[in-house]
Amino acid sequence: MILEVQGLTRYFGGVRALDGVDFRIGRGELAGIIGPNGSGKTTLFNVITGIYRPDRGVVSLEEGEITGLPPDEIARRGIARTFQNIRLFRELTVVDNVRIAHHPHVGYGAIAALLRTGAFYREERRTREQAEEFLSIFSLQDRGKALAKNLPYGDQRKLEIARALATRPKVLLLDEPAAGMNPSEVTTLMEFILRIRERFSLTVLLIEHQMRLVMGICERLIVMDFGQVIARGLPGEIRRNRQVIEAYLGKRDDTDGGGIRKKAR
Repeated sequence: MILEVQGLTRYFGGVRALDGVDFRIGRGELAGIIGPNGSGKTTLFNVITGIYRPDRGVVSLEEGEITGLPPDEIARRGIARTFQNIRLFRELTVVDNVRIAHHPHVGYGAIAALLRTGAFYREERRTREQAEEFLSIFSLQDRGKALAKNLPYGDQRKLEIARALATRPKVLLLDEPAAGMNPSEVTTLMEFILRIRERFSLTVLLIEHQMRLVMGICERLIVMDFGQVIARGLPGEIRRNRQVIEAYLGKRDDTDGGGIRKKAR
């Protein structure tokens, strides 16, 4: 196992956003987290990546505990993420957005940067070449000098993933990567996710509402509802799981001829 979550609980006032969440992700696995709106999926990502501290529970990466560490330290240890709402440095160029992600791995110190030594310029050149290589993977190499805010929506999604990859992660968390995409873009995204998982030997955990995407590429699914994990299994098993169906559609009401009683949210 590369990522393990045990008993993760998080309160916001009197609301229990996470309620004893448990799961394990194997090295190299491509898994998905699904569930109705408000089920705690993004809160879970925020706790794993250090944005929120849990009230209880443990998060482990490669058997080393990372619970409550600051986000930059968790990133250095090998977890990168994207966000449901795209978060780019909008006033910087495309290539600079990716170069920034290399900063924890540069081979010079503050003095070399201040004095502009030969080591500084060599490392900066290497960093730019690596950034351009990441952009080429997503067919963005010709947009390197453009401002990030001027990219089409689909390309901004690609840039955010490219920037996450530039941190050299072991585990990549994708929060609704297909949000706002049309069916053609979703197909392209599926191919990208599969390709980068293979190329960079990544473990990928994604949150997604597009069932076509999660059923098409995820090897295993984790289903959440009201802050709890209610099911785990293969996509085919989850599709037929009664508790999952009820979480999305509501419980069957036998008092009125078997109709569906929608859950209030």
